[in-house]
Amino acid sequence: MSAYDFTAQRLFVRDELAPGAELLPSAEALNYLLNVLRMREGAAIHVFNGRDGEFRATLFDVSRRSARLRVAERLRVQLQRADLDYCFAPLKQARLDYMAQKATEMGAGRLMPVITRRTQIRRLNAARLESNVIEAAEQCGVLAVPEVAAAIELPDFLARLPAERLLVFCDEHAAIANPLDALEGRTARNGVSVLIGPEGGFDDAEREAIRRMPNVVRLSLGPRVLRADTAAVAALAIVQAAIGDWRSPAPPQVSTENK
Repeated sequence: MSAYDFTAQRLFVRDELAPGAELLPSAEALNYLLNVLRMREGAAIHVFNGRDGEFRATLFDVSRRSARLRVAERLRVQLQRADLDYCFAPLKQARLDYMAQKATEMGAGRLMPVITRRTQIRRLNAARLESNVIEAAEQCGVLAVPEVAAAIELPDFLARLPAERLLVFCDEHAAIANPLDALEGRTARNGVSVLIGPEGGFDDAEREAIRRMPNVVRLSLGPRVLRADTAAVAALAIVQAAIGDWRSPAPPQVSTENK
C-alpha cells in the first residue's frame, strides 16, 4: 500500500464506517462536496468519524442537490485521543474559534471551558466550538477528534481533578522562568490538564486555590504578556515538547488491510 496522502480532501461524518457502507451526507456536507469542492460522480474523498479510523469513499448517485458516498477500504486505523485537556476561560467568538482550531492541531484530547471570576464570556456556542474542532481535524489529518466538554466553574473543576493528574497552571508569576525546567522530571502518565485563565488573569483567591492542588506545575510563558488564544499554542507546544507526543512522534497509522 502506498503512503498515506495527507493532501487528500477529508470529511468528518457521524455515521458508522466500514467497507461497503453507504452514507447520505448532511445538507452541509453536500454543499461542501458539490458546490465547494465541485466533486462529481466517482470522485474520491477520505471520510472519518473519530471512532472507526479513516476510509476512502467515492461519490455516487449524484444529482444537482443530492449524492451518496460509498465507503471503500480503510486507510488508517483509529488513534485514541491524547489524555491532554486544554482548560480555558471562554473568549470572544473570533478568538475562541482560533483557539479551538489550534488546540485541535496541537493534539489536545479534550477542550474544557472553565468559568472564572474574571471570565467575560459566560455563555458558549457549543455547536460552533465543535464545528471549529471538526474543521481543524479535517484540514490537519487529525483522527482523534477532541471532545468538547461542558463549561464548568473553576472551584468545581479543581474539586473534580484527580489527585494523580498533572495540572499545568500557566502563571505569569511562576518562580521558574524556563518552562522546560519547570516540567523536568514530570510525566504525562496519569494525564495532563493545561489551565489558562481569562483576560486579566485569575484573582488572588483563585490563584491560591490552584497552587494548593497536589500535582500542580506553575508554567511561565515567557517575558511578554500573551493573549489567551496565543497562550493556547505556546502552552500546548511546551507541554507536547517536554512530556507529550513530540518527543517520539509515531508514524502515520496506515492500515495494512487488503495489502
